[in-house]
Amino acid sequence: MKIAILPGDGIGPEIVAEAVRVLGALDLKFETETALVGGAAYDAHGHPLPEATLALARQADAVLFGAVGDWKYDRLERPLRP
Repeated sequence: MKIAILPGDGIGPEIVAEAVRVLGALDLKFETETALVGGAAYDAHGHPLPEATLALARQADAVLFGAVGDWKYDRLERPLRP
């Protein structure tokens, strides 16, 4: 099983980190890969959902998606808002 981990921004990374910790405690076999989404992706790549992140999510069996959005992105054009 492959899980795409998209921590998000704001409190997202903190919450997702704890969820990943819980998954690790289950002693199950799975592969994880992490990518940026939301404000973190916008800051790094200029878009809240980069193609690489979308491709990863499509290839995964499951997606662990953290919270996204922050007031500092509210002035962006709607398609670019996390």
